[in-house]
Amino acid sequence: MRHSHHHLSNLQQELLKLFSSDIDEKDLLHIKTYLGNYFAQKAIQEADKIWDKNTYSNDTMKQWLNEDDVFYSHQCSYFELHSKIINES
Repeated sequence: MRHSHHHLSNLQQELLKLFSSDIDEKDLLHIKTYLGNYFAQKAIQEADKIWDKNTYSNDTMKQWLNEDDVFYSHQCSYFELHSKIINES
């Protein structure tokens, strides 16, 4: 039988230390919210870099919003928009 050794990332190690003891549910919720916001902010910053690199404008956004085959019923979610920006970079 072959055993593979998986090393924990530095983030996983820190989270294990943090969660090695019980914490209040309110604190747990705060930590989860903070982590979600942190990674969302990083994604937004990357999308902004791509936006600037490709010199997108409000007109670009309006054009995307009017593409029926990409945005159903002229609506788009943040994730559809983010995907479109990434795919065009």
